[in-house]
Amino acid sequence: MIDSDILLNALDASERRRSERRTFLRSASAATFAVGGSALLAACGGGTPTPTSTVTPTPSPSSTAVLQDQDTLNFALNLEYLEAQFYTYAVTGAGIPAVLLASGNGNPSVQGAVTGGRQVTFTDPVVQQYAREIAADQIAHVALLRSALGAAAVAQPALNIDGSTTGAFTALARIAGIVGSTATFDPYLNDENFLLGAYIFEDVGVTAYKGAAAQINTALLVDAAAGILATEAYHAGLIRTVLYSKGLTTPSLRTNAGLISDARDSLDGTTDLDQGIIGDATTSNLVPTDANGLVFGRTAGQVLNILYLNRNAVVGGGFFPNGFNGNIRTSAAS
Repeated sequence: MIDSDILLNALDASERRRSERRTFLRSASAATFAVGGSALLAACGGGTPTPTSTVTPTPSPSSTAVLQDQDTLNFALNLEYLEAQFYTYAVTGAGIPAVLLASGNGNPSVQGAVTGGRQVTFTDPVVQQYAREIAADQIAHVALLRSALGAAAVAQPALNIDGSTTGAFTALARIAGIVGSTATFDPYLNDENFLLGAYIFEDVGVTAYKGAAAQINTALLVDAAAGILATEAYHAGLIRTVLYSKGLTTPSLRTNAGLISDARDSLDGTTDLDQGIIGDATTSNLVPTDANGLVFGRTAGQVLNILYLNRNAVVGGGFFPNGFNGNIRTSAAS
């Protein structure tokens, strides 16, 4: 249980850093997500502006905007369930706390089980420490989004994070050509496989938040989503850096990261936006950006293409056997 104790200590430290912000967000979002409720200003502790004030109060979001924000945050919550479970199983051998799995009392979504997942026997203490930190962050993201959504939060959907013959990791690895059509890919087998498994998710998470940013109407929630996007970008950059570094002695890591990138590209449409970790002969590619130095975004449908492992418009498959919980759950017809 030593890993569980370490993770709990990390979570305690994270919670202390986030407690004030989460309390603020909870009270603000309660007002924001109440259709026809009071303005966000009131939730932040400010009263009604006096008649002499020259500042125009921020109007309450419309009911349509509120519902759109709920859908967008629930979409993000599905992603965070997946990442939190993967990292927590890899670090502790068990899933995230059960209290973070059920739907809010105003949401009828069905809680699903996790297929697969087990503790990695890390041999590189640096990779192990990175994994523990990221696991703590991902659990905190789940808690934050559930707090913001309140009664509107969806339950964890059914997840497949298995590395067996029927596992989603194996299916993705076969699509990418990392393993043959009858071989398996187990992300819990060793440090290197774990890093490749993490690489599958991290870049998708960054582009998902980038794509969703323009869909959020409430300023406070934009700020929360931007904070999660920044954290996910740190995680993605860290995973890419470690893979690149270890690729100096194990070149297959760089090659396989490129194959995963190509697989994601093949699933999310005809564009060629995804990037591996190799630049040119003298340059790495640790930050996948465009000519302006900006990270690209994916639509919700494109994100689901990758996670469902399907280029067609479907409502489940791959890492989400029964699909996302919530209103945004159909992949794009790519």
